[in-house]
Amino acid sequence: MPKNPDRFRSVKTPNIVFILTDDQGYGDLGCHGNNVIQTPHIDRFYNDAVRFNNYHVGSTCAPTRAGILTGHYCNSAGVWHTIGGRSLLRADEWTLADALSSAGYQTGHFGKWHLGDSQPFRPHERGFHETIYHAGGGIGNTGDPWGNDYFDDTYFHNGTPKQFKGYCTDVFFREGMRFIEKNANRPFFCYIATNAPHGPLNIEPHYVDIYRDSTPHEDRARFYGMITNIDENFGLVETCLEDLGIMDNTIVIFMTDNGTASGVELDGDEFPIEGLGSFNAGMRGIKGSQYEGGHRVPFLIRYPDEKITDGRDVDILASYVDVMPTLLDLCGIP
Repeated sequence: MPKNPDRFRSVKTPNIVFILTDDQGYGDLGCHGNNVIQTPHIDRFYNDAVRFNNYHVGSTCAPTRAGILTGHYCNSAGVWHTIGGRSLLRADEWTLADALSSAGYQTGHFGKWHLGDSQPFRPHERGFHETIYHAGGGIGNTGDPWGNDYFDDTYFHNGTPKQFKGYCTDVFFREGMRFIEKNANRPFFCYIATNAPHGPLNIEPHYVDIYRDSTPHEDRARFYGMITNIDENFGLVETCLEDLGIMDNTIVIFMTDNGTASGVELDGDEFPIEGLGSFNAGMRGIKGSQYEGGHRVPFLIRYPDEKITDGRDVDILASYVDVMPTLLDLCGIP
């Protein structure tokens, strides 16, 4: 419990919108120096947010998700891999959603979960009132309904299969915004965790066309196109908060779950090479690597009512285990 939790409490309890993307690295944003990718909405958010420039996570996805939602290092929470039962968040872990729901928040999760697909590990059994999610670590993995291919897929709504029209990222953001609108008059936690730009790199052709002349091959164009689609949806969330009049009292976070999956293999070590079209802000290593490029990721946070804004940089070392206690402090929740 904070020594003085009241010093963190706003006049009005803040909402939380937490956006987490999958396999997008530090260098896969225009605001971090990538002069090919188009991310105007996140770039604008970057200019208004507090930016943690030395923020680290797991080098693969499930471990990062476990740490974010528990404040515990992934290994101690039972999650040290992505397959073979190593991604099951221990049933006795107290999650961020548990803490917020017990304090009166409405809690919603939309998109990737990857912390268990069976009882008692599913998101609606870990503190979320409403959840729409795909199984496994990516759409089309074991556990997903047959035929899911990112378009008009069947996802699980609180454990029950239901078909949703549209592209996966659009669906998860659309359902997240529906949840925000429904709960705009009471405190809410909306966790939108996209599976994009994780492979398979399925995306509508017009997003790929944007990058055909500026990237060296089809996969990079698809990867960047998936991120541009995320960026457009991020802009829609910002507009939603503004139209509802709750932007100033909402903590908005944008981060990614591990280093980029867009790299080049050379001499046994994976690291992007700018000359071949991939930018990683000078870091060595990509997803799965012990080098910095595998685990240093963007962390952008804005909360205008508490003056967490104005495009400030924070260079102190921080990590995924800091998220839960920090958010509970900001909400005045022990």
